[in-house]
Amino acid sequence: MAAIQDRFKQIRTFIFDVDGVLTDGSVNLLATGERFRTVFIRDTYAIERALKAGFRVGILSSSNADGVRSWLTAMNVTAIFMGGPSDQKVNAYLGYIARDGLNEAEILYMGDDIPDYAILNRPVVFSTCPADAVAEIQAICKYISPVDGGRGAVRDVIEQVMKAQGKW
Repeated sequence: MAAIQDRFKQIRTFIFDVDGVLTDGSVNLLATGERFRTVFIRDTYAIERALKAGFRVGILSSSNADGVRSWLTAMNVTAIFMGGPSDQKVNAYLGYIARDGLNEAEILYMGDDIPDYAILNRPVVFSTCPADAVAEIQAICKYISPVDGGRGAVRDVIEQVMKAQGKW
Protein backbone atom coordinates (compact mmCIF):
# COMPACT_ATOMS: atom_id res chain seq x y z
CA MET A 1 0.00 0.00 0.00
CA ALA A 2 2.96 2.34 0.61
CA ALA A 3 3.87 2.17 -3.09
CA ILE A 4 0.32 3.18 -4.03
CA GLN A 5 0.45 6.10 -1.59
CA ASP A 6 3.73 7.22 -3.14
CA ARG A 7 2.09 7.15 -6.59
CA PHE A 8 -0.88 9.16 -5.28
CA LYS A 9 1.57 11.82 -4.09
CA GLN A 10 3.04 12.20 -7.61
CA ILE A 11 -0.23 12.89 -9.45
CA ARG A 12 -0.82 16.32 -11.01
CA THR A 13 -3.24 15.35 -13.79
CA PHE A 14 -6.37 13.19 -13.78
CA ILE A 15 -7.69 11.79 -17.05
CA PHE A 16 -11.00 9.95 -17.09
CA ASP A 17 -13.03 7.96 -19.57
CA VAL A 18 -16.76 8.78 -19.54
CA ASP A 19 -18.91 5.68 -20.06
CA GLY A 20 -18.29 3.17 -17.29
CA VAL A 21 -16.12 5.58 -15.27
CA LEU A 22 -17.98 8.89 -14.89
CA THR A 23 -21.21 7.02 -15.62
CA ASP A 24 -22.30 3.50 -14.74
CA GLY A 25 -22.11 2.60 -18.43
CA SER A 26 -25.85 2.88 -19.00
CA VAL A 27 -27.16 4.94 -21.89
CA ASN A 28 -30.82 5.84 -21.72
CA LEU A 29 -32.54 6.02 -25.08
CA LEU A 30 -35.47 8.35 -25.64
CA ALA A 31 -38.12 7.96 -28.32
CA THR A 32 -36.61 11.00 -30.06
CA GLY A 33 -33.33 9.12 -30.50
CA GLU A 34 -31.61 11.24 -27.88
CA ARG A 35 -29.33 9.43 -25.46
CA PHE A 36 -28.61 10.57 -21.95
CA ARG A 37 -26.31 9.48 -19.18
CA THR A 38 -26.40 9.84 -15.42
CA VAL A 39 -23.43 11.03 -13.39
CA PHE A 40 -22.83 10.73 -9.66
CA ILE A 41 -22.85 14.07 -7.86
CA ARG A 42 -19.99 13.04 -5.56
CA ASP A 43 -17.77 12.49 -8.60
CA THR A 44 -18.76 15.96 -9.80
CA TYR A 45 -17.85 17.46 -6.44
CA ALA A 46 -14.46 15.75 -6.43
CA ILE A 47 -13.65 17.02 -9.93
CA GLU A 48 -14.54 20.55 -8.88
CA ARG A 49 -12.31 20.25 -5.79
CA ALA A 50 -9.42 18.89 -7.84
CA LEU A 51 -9.67 21.77 -10.31
CA LYS A 52 -9.80 24.35 -7.50
CA ALA A 53 -6.72 22.74 -5.94
CA GLY A 54 -4.79 23.21 -9.19
CA PHE A 55 -4.94 19.71 -10.64
CA ARG A 56 -5.52 19.23 -14.34
CA VAL A 57 -8.55 17.18 -15.31
CA GLY A 58 -8.89 15.73 -18.78
CA ILE A 59 -11.63 13.67 -20.39
CA LEU A 60 -11.10 11.10 -23.14
CA SER A 61 -14.12 9.42 -24.64
CA SER A 62 -14.95 7.90 -27.97
CA SER A 63 -18.57 8.99 -27.46
CA ASN A 64 -19.44 12.56 -28.34
CA ALA A 65 -22.47 13.48 -26.26
CA ASP A 66 -23.44 17.16 -26.15
CA GLY A 67 -24.92 16.76 -22.67
CA VAL A 68 -21.68 15.34 -21.29
CA ARG A 69 -19.65 18.09 -22.97
CA SER A 70 -21.97 20.79 -21.53
CA TRP A 71 -21.73 19.30 -18.05
CA LEU A 72 -17.92 19.18 -18.21
CA THR A 73 -17.69 22.71 -19.58
CA ALA A 74 -19.95 23.99 -16.79
CA MET A 75 -17.44 22.51 -14.31
CA ASN A 76 -14.58 24.33 -16.07
CA VAL A 77 -12.99 21.18 -17.47
CA THR A 78 -11.18 22.42 -20.57
CA ALA A 79 -9.24 19.33 -21.71
CA ILE A 80 -12.13 17.47 -23.33
CA PHE A 81 -11.34 14.99 -26.07
CA MET A 82 -14.55 13.34 -27.24
CA GLY A 83 -15.53 11.53 -30.42
CA GLY A 84 -13.51 9.45 -32.83
CA PRO A 85 -12.85 5.74 -33.12
CA SER A 86 -12.49 3.92 -29.82
CA ASP A 87 -9.34 2.17 -31.06
CA GLN A 88 -7.69 5.59 -31.51
CA LYS A 89 -8.14 6.78 -27.92
CA VAL A 90 -4.44 6.37 -27.24
CA ASN A 91 -3.72 8.92 -29.99
CA ALA A 92 -5.90 11.51 -28.25
CA TYR A 93 -4.10 10.71 -24.99
CA LEU A 94 -0.65 11.13 -26.56
CA GLY A 95 -1.79 14.31 -28.30
CA TYR A 96 -2.97 15.78 -24.99
CA ILE A 97 0.37 14.96 -23.33
CA ALA A 98 2.31 16.56 -26.18
CA ARG A 99 0.03 19.59 -26.48
CA ASP A 100 0.22 20.47 -22.78
CA GLY A 101 3.74 19.19 -22.07
CA LEU A 102 2.49 16.75 -19.42
CA ASN A 103 4.76 14.39 -17.51
CA GLU A 104 3.26 10.93 -17.90
CA ALA A 105 4.55 9.89 -14.45
CA GLU A 106 2.23 12.54 -12.97
CA ILE A 107 -0.90 11.28 -14.76
CA LEU A 108 -3.61 9.11 -13.24
CA TYR A 109 -5.80 7.59 -15.93
CA MET A 110 -9.05 5.76 -15.14
CA GLY A 111 -10.71 3.54 -17.73
CA ASP A 112 -12.95 0.51 -17.61
CA ASP A 113 -12.97 -1.32 -20.94
CA ILE A 114 -10.88 -2.51 -23.87
CA PRO A 115 -10.73 0.91 -25.65
CA ASP A 116 -8.73 2.12 -22.61
CA TYR A 117 -6.28 -0.80 -22.68
CA ALA A 118 -3.53 0.85 -24.76
CA ILE A 119 -3.41 3.81 -22.37
CA LEU A 120 -3.71 1.83 -19.15
CA ASN A 121 -1.01 -0.58 -20.28
CA ARG A 122 1.59 2.18 -20.70
CA PRO A 123 4.33 1.55 -18.12
CA VAL A 124 4.60 5.06 -16.67
CA VAL A 125 0.97 6.18 -16.37
CA PHE A 126 -0.73 5.45 -13.04
CA SER A 127 -3.43 3.12 -14.37
CA THR A 128 -6.66 2.85 -12.39
CA CYS A 129 -10.11 1.42 -12.95
CA PRO A 130 -13.47 1.11 -11.21
CA ALA A 131 -14.36 -2.08 -9.34
CA ASP A 132 -16.65 -3.19 -12.17
CA ALA A 133 -14.12 -2.76 -15.00
CA VAL A 134 -13.72 -5.70 -17.35
CA ALA A 135 -11.27 -8.41 -16.31
CA GLU A 136 -8.65 -7.49 -18.93
CA ILE A 137 -8.50 -3.94 -17.58
CA GLN A 138 -8.39 -4.99 -13.94
CA ALA A 139 -5.47 -7.31 -14.76
CA ILE A 140 -3.25 -4.40 -15.90
CA CYS A 141 -4.25 -1.61 -13.52
CA LYS A 142 -2.01 -0.53 -10.67
CA TYR A 143 -5.04 0.49 -8.59
CA ILE A 144 -8.59 -0.87 -8.68
CA SER A 145 -11.07 1.34 -6.90
CA PRO A 146 -13.37 -0.52 -4.52
CA VAL A 147 -16.22 1.52 -6.05
CA ASP A 148 -18.07 0.95 -9.34
CA GLY A 149 -17.97 3.34 -12.26
CA GLY A 150 -20.59 6.07 -12.07
CA ARG A 151 -21.01 5.42 -8.34
CA GLY A 152 -17.98 7.18 -6.89
CA ALA A 153 -14.87 5.61 -8.44
CA VAL A 154 -13.75 9.03 -9.67
CA ARG A 155 -14.33 10.51 -6.23
CA ASP A 156 -12.31 7.66 -4.73
CA VAL A 157 -9.15 8.29 -6.75
CA ILE A 158 -9.34 12.08 -6.54
CA GLU A 159 -9.89 11.97 -2.79
CA GLN A 160 -7.06 9.46 -2.30
CA VAL A 161 -4.64 11.62 -4.31
CA MET A 162 -5.64 14.84 -2.59
CA LYS A 163 -5.47 13.26 0.88
CA ALA A 164 -2.01 11.82 0.12
CA GLN A 165 -0.92 15.34 -0.83
CA GLY A 166 -2.64 17.04 2.13
CA LYS A 167 -5.07 18.90 -0.15
CA TRP A 168 -8.43 17.30 0.70
